[in-house]
Amino acid sequence: MQNILDFFEILLHSEKLIHYGGLALLLFVVFAETGIFIGFIFPGDALLFTAGILCGTKDLSVNIFFLLITVMLAAIIGNMTGYATGKILGKKLFSKKDTFFFKQKHLERTREFYQKYGGISLIGGRFIWIVRTFVPILAGAIDMNFWRFNYYNIVGAILWVGTLVPLGYLLGKQIPETADHLEYIIAGITIVAMSILIRGTIKLGKKNNS
Repeated sequence: MQNILDFFEILLHSEKLIHYGGLALLLFVVFAETGIFIGFIFPGDALLFTAGILCGTKDLSVNIFFLLITVMLAAIIGNMTGYATGKILGKKLFSKKDTFFFKQKHLERTREFYQKYGGISLIGGRFIWIVRTFVPILAGAIDMNFWRFNYYNIVGAILWVGTLVPLGYLLGKQIPETADHLEYIIAGITIVAMSILIRGTIKLGKKNNS
């Protein structure tokens, strides 16, 4: 039991995850966060930023361009998997009972986000925790055109990965000491992501009640 808990602690801690599993585990988590229901538990934004920092400080011995391309591909394939899941399950998702990993409130929040922003939500949603997991699933469930979906999917992946990883890389390259304070940086990113999510939820709640 303790081994399982230790493994999940590694999965949920960006720096430990990369040190433990290297590029392979990093790619799997990026794929999982955007491709399966339980993916929302993973620290996507913090993970990409951390990967960039560790690449810049050479703690992750991977070429920056190879890192960018492979992570983008993992994000694109993850979204395609989420889309296929939504396509297969369809409207059953909206009547599915809550479980430990699946909550109707997450799907409903994503649907409201999608209704407000349309296809652009697939791009903007990449930067919002929980939403980035459920937007592709919702797109499949409502039968969004596959090619239109993939246009937004690819653009979103390029912007998401192409922003956070290079920012971390430049910081790690210019200020190597950054790697010694990763926990504070990750905490800051998490707080910002949570603030955006909470603010969006409050706005949607006010809109629905008005």
